[in-house]
Amino acid sequence: MVTTKPTDQLDILSALEQEFTSEKIAPLRRAAEGYSGPSLSQHLIREALGRVDESETYWTDVAARILLAQLYRDQQERRETEDAYGDFARHVRTQAEAGLYTLALTEHYSERELQEIGTFLDPSRDRLFTYTGLKTLTDRYVATDFNKKQVELPQERWLVIAMTLMRNETEDRLGKIKEAYWALSNLYMTVATPTLANAGKPHGQLSSCFIDTVDDSLQGIYDSNTDIANLSKYGGGIGVYMGKVRSRGAAIRGFKGASSGVLPWIKQLNNTAVSVDQLGQRQGAVAVYLDVWHKDILTFLDLKLNNGDERLRAHDIFTGVCLPDLFMEQVEARGDWHLFDPHEVRTVMGWSLEDFYDESFGAGSFRERYADCVAHPDIHSEKVPAIDIMKRIMRSQLETGVPFMFYRDEVNRMNPNKHEGIIYSSNLCSEIAQNMSATSASQEVLEDGVIVSRRTPGDFVVCNLSSINLGKAVPAGVLGRLIDIQVRMLDNVIDLNQIPVLQAQVTNRRYRGIGLGTFGWHHLLALNSIQWESEEAVEFADKLYEDIAYHTIRASAKLAGEKGAYPLFFGSDWQTGTYFGRRGYKGERWDALRVEVEKSGVRNGYMMAVAPNSSTSVIAGSTASIDPVFRPFYHEEKKDYKLPVVAPDLDHRTYDVYRRSAYIVDQRWSVRQNAARQRHIDQSISFNLYVPNTIRASVLLDLHLQAWKSGLKTTYYTRSTASDVEECEWCQS
Repeated sequence: MVTTKPTDQLDILSALEQEFTSEKIAPLRRAAEGYSGPSLSQHLIREALGRVDESETYWTDVAARILLAQLYRDQQERRETEDAYGDFARHVRTQAEAGLYTLALTEHYSERELQEIGTFLDPSRDRLFTYTGLKTLTDRYVATDFNKKQVELPQERWLVIAMTLMRNETEDRLGKIKEAYWALSNLYMTVATPTLANAGKPHGQLSSCFIDTVDDSLQGIYDSNTDIANLSKYGGGIGVYMGKVRSRGAAIRGFKGASSGVLPWIKQLNNTAVSVDQLGQRQGAVAVYLDVWHKDILTFLDLKLNNGDERLRAHDIFTGVCLPDLFMEQVEARGDWHLFDPHEVRTVMGWSLEDFYDESFGAGSFRERYADCVAHPDIHSEKVPAIDIMKRIMRSQLETGVPFMFYRDEVNRMNPNKHEGIIYSSNLCSEIAQNMSATSASQEVLEDGVIVSRRTPGDFVVCNLSSINLGKAVPAGVLGRLIDIQVRMLDNVIDLNQIPVLQAQVTNRRYRGIGLGTFGWHHLLALNSIQWESEEAVEFADKLYEDIAYHTIRASAKLAGEKGAYPLFFGSDWQTGTYFGRRGYKGERWDALRVEVEKSGVRNGYMMAVAPNSSTSVIAGSTASIDPVFRPFYHEEKKDYKLPVVAPDLDHRTYDVYRRSAYIVDQRWSVRQNAARQRHIDQSISFNLYVPNTIRASVLLDLHLQAWKSGLKTTYYTRSTASDVEECEWCQS
């Protein structure tokens, strides 16, 4: 067992022999003999990683223990203490005084409280990390000084996050900190990357993603670009809805043919994403969504292609297309589709086509308004075969992975807050679905000559995320306890966050939207010996996510009883009970919960969303989101070595489930699983399609049609591979 007090590098080997046996560690003893290089630890880590294979996966744990011992030694030297963790209260004070922690930690907690909080810290939980998880956490997320030297150990990161998120609690605050630390340190859950990276530090915000609606005005377009730059500066991913902006050739102030359309503004966003690069760490991330009936849609679909006119390309943004049911029906029927200029529709018709959706499958307001536009003599539409647009979509997906698909009618039908607005598009990762509207601006000169600028805030969506580690939390039987504290943590992010775009703060507090998600689905299937391509997996998804929904709604209702419901609760599907009826929730527990919600309300207008969470799932030692593993075992090429990637808990028992990996499993089963869980998720799911690039167009089209008919709200990347794919019978059928 590796303690927190290693004194000599060779002590590492003795500790490893106690945990893994001398026989297993013997190769490292031999590797250490006579080594005179700069770092024995790094040498032993490389040796351990080089020995990982499908039959000896324990070497990843060995590498993790060596890295952990090195981390402890570094902090022993830095802190001049025998025990690397030492005095937690002193640690917090030291880092706050140095400007590496926010002063709020010492201002909100007394010395006695800091001392008691320090007793919660359990260094033994460091041994829950895999090598890759520990390396990812310490390289990217723990606090560092101004010279990028680490000043924080893993358990301190978890405890500081818990302290930060619970600092404004009034009742049993330390008990809530202990509970949040329990959830994080046991890897039962993870918080989103911005919270993981920034909580307790003096800079940065805590929310993951944002969604803006761009107004059809020069002021609105440039204001949006500025807002997006400010959010990108602090690490936010941005979804941008461009559907209100007039198309190429549209009139400006009555002058026909004057507009250049959406392309120049998208290219501006592309430059913003590249230029505002989060302190040089990574480029900004922006996804732009456009309606499939917009006249610029064909140019939009080619934005990321690797050939053609570079003046018509924007390689650094991502694209998403907003699809009504009627379009998918026309694709399937090989019918025609009409493209419109949204500005002309507003001018001639007096309303905006994007403001309508079909209230039921096959009938509703959108198709009626669409037909009115087609029939109106003053609307200049372009007629295109719907299948031709779909071919352009699929061509771009196989070449670039995008556009994402956003099924707008289903999203709005299932929107629990339709009484307050409409959802035009999703976010960067296609899992958020919340009410949206554009912000408008005006100026006036006061009598004293002062110029006053006013902005009327629209609904600028904020995504506050965290995820359950299914591979650990479900086998441990802690879902109810976990989700209670998780919802509280997410709700507290809303009040603690200092978002640099003020209208986002307003929206955040109106709806108090959160996104409780999951990862580790394939891990959980493997632990339960459930094959991906099976009815059992579909039924398991249905039951599990119904349980998650129940606990999440119940936790939000309990929180509403304590702190009050979100401001727009009255008139919502939560308040009327429509939410429960639409999803067919019956039985004693659901009936009781419906009554509780009616009585107390719910704290959060939006509650569940399944994000990609690839980095945080690595830290927690599980599989990403609801995706299948890439392979059970493979090597990832690094600069000067190969990093082995091993499916969690890989052994002779789980291998049979893992071997049906991402590019092998029949994606039609993936769609069925996702349809089962989507019924219980009030927002959406980052759902990838994994296909070979040799897939027949008809098969890919059928996948999209199946996803739409099954009630999926969105699909994320279409991930294609050029390598030979074994056992892919389905993709040619």
